[in-house]
Amino acid sequence: AIAMKLGIAPFHFWLPEALQGISIKTGLILSTWQKLAPMSLLIQMSSTTNLHLLMLLGLTSTLLGGWGGINQTQTRKIMAFSSIAHLGWMASILNLSPNLTLFNFLLYITVTSTLFMMLLTLNTKNMTEMTTFWSKSPTLSALSLLLLLSLSGLPPLTGFLPKWLIAQELIKQDLVLFTLIILLSSLLSLFFYLRLTYTLSLTLAPNLSFFPLPWAMHKKNFMAPMITS
Repeated sequence: AIAMKLGIAPFHFWLPEALQGISIKTGLILSTWQKLAPMSLLIQMSSTTNLHLLMLLGLTSTLLGGWGGINQTQTRKIMAFSSIAHLGWMASILNLSPNLTLFNFLLYITVTSTLFMMLLTLNTKNMTEMTTFWSKSPTLSALSLLLLLSLSGLPPLTGFLPKWLIAQELIKQDLVLFTLIILLSSLLSLFFYLRLTYTLSLTLAPNLSFFPLPWAMHKKNFMAPMITS
């Protein structure tokens, strides 16, 4: 029941469709606040959980979360599969190090909340609309780029640290093969994060030159009183 509430595979099928059918603001609550209670309960029960079952659920989540997000174009569905993959990492280490699970969960909540707030601010619902990020706000575009790379776990960004610590702890427990498999499965998630990054930073929506950019027009209006005075 807790795994279904969190959206851990193979009890995750409701999460992408539910997240796609609601607004971005409600999706923010569903992806962050709604997970606090079941995750707190799961951490408190960590000493009584079955290690092999959690490892199986964790590996399944990272594989299905990465595989499911590859062909998605809707940002809310991509965030849903991203959540499934991250929860797989947390489930894998829960029995061995609850503190590390909590640390990973708090970082995930922070980065995901910030990214959802940017999607809400710029009203972006699919990858095509992400091409307009730069014309709407270059600052938010650059910050979104860093957040996506952080979620993918690339060093030296914040998202790399929990995966590195989890891999170290698993290796200390002589789970080298499992560590190798879960690290390779994270490459699936890395692919769609890089695809989002490419869409965000290296593609631009068609824009006629005689239509000023919103941020440039705002800057121009801000400077006008200074010039006239």
